[in-house]
Amino acid sequence: MILAAILVAVLIAIVIVRYLPLKFRWIASILLLVSAIFLGFKIYNGIMEPINFNKDKVKRYSKVVENLKIIRDAEVKYYEANGKYTQDKTLLIKFIDSAELALTVTKTIVETVNQGGNITAEVERRVIDTIGYEPVLKYFKNRNYKGMFVVPGLKGTEYELEVGTVEKVQGLVVPTFMAKTPKQALLAGMNKSLVKLELEIMDSDQIKGEYVSVGSLNEVTTAGNWPPSYDKKGENKE
Repeated sequence: MILAAILVAVLIAIVIVRYLPLKFRWIASILLLVSAIFLGFKIYNGIMEPINFNKDKVKRYSKVVENLKIIRDAEVKYYEANGKYTQDKTLLIKFIDSAELALTVTKTIVETVNQGGNITAEVERRVIDTIGYEPVLKYFKNRNYKGMFVVPGLKGTEYELEVGTVEKVQGLVVPTFMAKTPKQALLAGMNKSLVKLELEIMDSDQIKGEYVSVGSLNEVTTAGNWPPSYDKKGENKE
């Protein structure tokens, strides 16, 4: 479009110089002025559109990331209590509402061990004691955990939640989880060319790939696929 406007402006200028009588050149001047304004607008829009796209996508993603953080924290607490993750969304909310976590302390005690033949030795042993319990709800104060599975900006859409296992080393199977939502739906109504590029992005300072997600079914991690800048936004907000 910008190239077309430039071409039209050049053609008008050529017509003015070569063929147009002096008494009609004011008309051409107006046409050139309109073309220049249009060209300036298209250049400005071409520069600002990617900038505005990035600002808008960050606003949309930030809300999505906040909910994924709550889901992540809920899964971590559930794992602490049960040794596994869950993909039952209703159960996870009930867990936050009613479950308690044991408070423990680890201490080292020294025991005298009879090694036979009237020989004794002092051996250190670590002991874990439960000293009380605390409600899981404590960790979700002022957080909308009951609405954590609803994708912000997408009415009636929930995050996909899956659990699995990974064999970290031979014989050691570790539980995993993943919550995610597609980027494309979040970017509905925005420039299609920029959305296409966004879905393919792999830069370290951007949210990589086609989803905004936390956790992984293929790796032992509870991290999200967003860059640190999104965590800083959350910290400032709180």
